[in-house]
Amino acid sequence: MPAIRLAGLSRRFSPAAPPALDGVSLEVAQGEVFGIIGRSGAGKSTLIRCVNLLERPDSGTVEVLGERLDTLAEPALRQARRRIGMVFQHFNLHARRTAAENIAFPLEIAGIGRAEREARVRELLPLVGLEARRDAFPAQLSGGQKQRVGIARALASDPRILLCDEATSALDPETTGEILALIGELRRRLDLSVLLITHEMAVVKAVCDRVAVMEAGRIIEEGRVFEVFTRPQQDTTRRFVAEVIGHAVPPGTLARLPQPRPGEARRLVQVLFAGPHSTRAVVSEASRDWGLDMNIVSGRVDEIAGEPFGVMALAAYGPPEKLDGALAWMRGLGLDVQEIAP
Repeated sequence: MPAIRLAGLSRRFSPAAPPALDGVSLEVAQGEVFGIIGRSGAGKSTLIRCVNLLERPDSGTVEVLGERLDTLAEPALRQARRRIGMVFQHFNLHARRTAAENIAFPLEIAGIGRAEREARVRELLPLVGLEARRDAFPAQLSGGQKQRVGIARALASDPRILLCDEATSALDPETTGEILALIGELRRRLDLSVLLITHEMAVVKAVCDRVAVMEAGRIIEEGRVFEVFTRPQQDTTRRFVAEVIGHAVPPGTLARLPQPRPGEARRLVQVLFAGPHSTRAVVSEASRDWGLDMNIVSGRVDEIAGEPFGVMALAAYGPPEKLDGALAWMRGLGLDVQEIAP
């Protein structure tokens, strides 16, 4: 049974407006972190708000932990929402409540007694690293600390699902890394299923198991993060991936590259190495076996979801037919080889 199953969700805010959601279906497995990425207006915020019915779809079904939420009456829906925590982009903390009081607030609204609320807060503060800040007001907290309070508040009712709505977009890069690491750790310790939306592929790379790419209210690509990063199928996905692993070569560097000798050609290519060939000496083999001069212009080695990959920009010189043969050989190994405009 998936943690979340959405089928055929559609939502339009006015008859004249384009659909915010246009027949979206997806499943989030138990215990995974599933990312949804898209530009502003793609429909991702509307989609995540449909999971807990903060936004009701015009059509389609919403199933969470085996229960159809879209068919529930309001009292039953309020009870079902206790199994779903939500972390917001702008924290949404009560300015006149301390960190501990903000964490306890949803339990207070649910009618939980003071002793039980305080016990739960004592459990949550060390989980998010805020034991020393329990009595601080939001104005006394950093952005990262505020989001830690927001995460603890989302976990107050002991949910099985955690929804993260651009939870790191208001944070600096270092704090973003800390919050993403915290989300990953909480997923493991508490056996949470996490649905996370973002407009940054670096966030997906850091914490997600699978990802869906949204555009104009539709999911245009979906898969394991490693597969989507290393073999993107859609132009929108390729642009997102390029923000993280692309190696755009500065124009000044390209201008300084030698021109080919008479009778030879030059090919500028980006090669992405993944899987079994990620550590193979492909450049040396191609240079030796095809009699080419191959200049590594730039490159890096990294990991995605624990799997190695490398990306480099090459300037290859030689007879055109040998260049074609070498690049075809690389593609035959399963490498992604894209020509770079000079």
